[in-house]
Amino acid sequence: MAAPDLRPLPVTHAPLRRLPQLFAGLALYGTSMAMQIRGGLGLNPWDVLHQGLATRLPISFGAITAVTGVVVLLLWIPLRQRPGIGTVANVVVIAFAVDAALALLPAPTGLVPRVAMMAGGIVLNGVASAAYVGARLGPGPRDGLMTGFAARTGRSIRLVRTAIEIVVLGTGWLLGGTVGVGTVLYALAIGPLTQLFLPLFVVREPEPVRTA
Repeated sequence: MAAPDLRPLPVTHAPLRRLPQLFAGLALYGTSMAMQIRGGLGLNPWDVLHQGLATRLPISFGAITAVTGVVVLLLWIPLRQRPGIGTVANVVVIAFAVDAALALLPAPTGLVPRVAMMAGGIVLNGVASAAYVGARLGPGPRDGLMTGFAARTGRSIRLVRTAIEIVVLGTGWLLGGTVGVGTVLYALAIGPLTQLFLPLFVVREPEPVRTA
């Protein structure tokens, strides 16, 4: 199946749907990150990287996600990705959302609640990714890598996302980030989950105006 068109659309196209979808998706993404952290069974690959960087930088976890996002934006240049309002919002909203969710979510006790928190966070992450990418207001820095590589190589979102997650995971582990069963599950599941939910959220091109 061909990858859906995820290139940014003008902000004026269906703003009453797309802007709420964007910001809700970003807030849920930050919440899903916090859920996986609180589950304590392994971080997702990007957060393994963030945690590794946190041992070397004296700033909050959310601030590290923002700094990493800015650095990743530089990798867009050879992929010729187009940023949009969603790109900037991604860096800012997720940074605040994950810090807020960490302050509000208690750490569960017992294996079953921790597994439930981890699994719920992974599924929510897939939904949130599809929601804000599907709004087509500009992908976040990390998802710009995914959509950019998919467009340039013709490979599926599932394959490209999984490959990126594995590379990031290895880098984060080398920096000292914590790897667990949740990390492996996320790396294997997030690509298929994002591809599964994208058709539910992706905004289509506006119909061309027909003249008589």
